[in-house]
Amino acid sequence: MLNVLFVCLGNICRSPLAEGIFKKLVKEAGLESFIVSDSAGTSRWHIDEPPDTRSIQIAEKNGIQLEHLGRQINRTDMNRFDYILAMDNENFEEILRLQHPDPFQKAKVMRMRDFDNQQSGADIPDPYYGGQNGFQIVYDLLEESLSNFLHTIIKEHKLK
Repeated sequence: MLNVLFVCLGNICRSPLAEGIFKKLVKEAGLESFIVSDSAGTSRWHIDEPPDTRSIQIAEKNGIQLEHLGRQINRTDMNRFDYILAMDNENFEEILRLQHPDPFQKAKVMRMRDFDNQQSGADIPDPYYGGQNGFQIVYDLLEESLSNFLHTIIKEHKLK
């Protein structure tokens, strides 16, 4: 079983949307028994809150139901997850601060857009202070990166 964690700042916009899109892609690939995912935030701002209504709306528009309550990433996640994907460079740096000196630490920490064919390593922009169009842009960026990420781990772990 592969465990994947998506991380943004508050865990109400980008990371729950990434989790929802990824779950849909995993289901379409018939890999639900091999890959599970979750999302978290680097901040404590929205613990136990549902995703932003604009994330919920853009997800529903694309046939995805978001069923997540916000939580904060913690040190135990570093050994619980195989892959941790940060939505931006600031979150990436925060995640790295949680790493153990343990040489057997499980998690491979990466940026979400390391899997973007157009702008590898760029940030997934935070749409929180913008309008609905920003959430559509985030959805489109996530969909491409997540599709590429899924193909990468399928190949890497010989899942098909």
